[in-house]
Amino acid sequence: MTTTAPGRLHPADLARTAGVGLRTRRMRAALSALGIAIGVAAMVAVMGLSASSQAGLLAEIDKLGTNLLTVTPGQTMGGDDAKLPYDAPAMIARIGPVETVQSTGKTKANAFRSPYIPSINTNALTVNAASLDLPAAIRTTVAQGKYLNAATADQPLAVLGSAAASRLGISRIHPGMRIWVGGQWFYLAGILNPATLTPEIDSSVLVGYPAARKYLHFDGHPSIVYVRAQTDQVHNVQKVLAATANPQNANEVSVSQPSAALVARAAAQSALNGLFLGLGAVALLVGGIGVANTMVISVLERRSEIGLRRALGATKGNIRLQFLSEAILLAALGGTAGVAMGTIATAIYANIKGWATVVPPLAWAGGLGAAIAIGAIAGLLPALRAARMQPTEALRTV
Repeated sequence: MTTTAPGRLHPADLARTAGVGLRTRRMRAALSALGIAIGVAAMVAVMGLSASSQAGLLAEIDKLGTNLLTVTPGQTMGGDDAKLPYDAPAMIARIGPVETVQSTGKTKANAFRSPYIPSINTNALTVNAASLDLPAAIRTTVAQGKYLNAATADQPLAVLGSAAASRLGISRIHPGMRIWVGGQWFYLAGILNPATLTPEIDSSVLVGYPAARKYLHFDGHPSIVYVRAQTDQVHNVQKVLAATANPQNANEVSVSQPSAALVARAAAQSALNGLFLGLGAVALLVGGIGVANTMVISVLERRSEIGLRRALGATKGNIRLQFLSEAILLAALGGTAGVAMGTIATAIYANIKGWATVVPPLAWAGGLGAAIAIGAIAGLLPALRAARMQPTEALRTV
């Protein structure tokens, strides 16, 4: 048989006693807990959505491959725009760990739906010469029609990036469909799916290198070279790309890794989480004030109960612990509901976006811990006030 030291409540009795005060004032307790729940839900949802977004982005990058490098011209010592050599792609292809080399070259032409469109309405489209295996290198596919091949590369034929097709108002490819490119008609061969790692392709009108030289007065210099290297050799290839692409002026070449840029962008977006977490903390603080208000009123309304319990032998510590436990229980219930609400919101949004649902332990554990801490702080003063109440003074109000 277990015994409890005089003047101390058994944990089960304490929990039951703390729950009585909440059950007798259910509406008030529910509204107070709601404030805590909203604050915790906001914090959990912000952290969960951020983690799910980053997980989805990293999964997409892994699928597209982190071994894509791009080579672009920089600037000369005099500050002018530099140019890559004509044979830069061929020289890069000689690097041992390089698997694929494809390129595009920017022309001075503009593309329009018809010759009657004002020349100023370019829709921010670029007309680029493109190599024949470009879609495979950048890990995109043809949504409609066909891509360029050796037979069509020297013909007035164009392939649209996904954004370019949208801006030109073209959703489907029909036989004989044409667009006005560089002052003449070009037939449409196909439309590409979005290229996640290379968004510049999305807003491009792509033609073959021979056609660009023949019809658009293209000078032949590549403007972007796309390089796929062996995954475990990416950094080694990156170090020698500039010198290989332009041996005479390696300082006029820029080399980048698109996947690294996307990861950096995700990190920059997650930096905004602090603002939303701050808003969640404000809501949590407001909920804590609601808990404090509930407990203060509870002490005033239950003076007769306090006096009776003191007269029957309850110590100041018993009374203090009872009201403090009520506040903590109230905040814990709100925190638990908030964690559930935040997790559900994260799961729903992640499912809509096609991401894996990720709720970091710091989100739910931190949210619940913060709620309990807020509840303890909010209930401390009312608990001390209840404990200081003298039995005779409390019973006088009965």
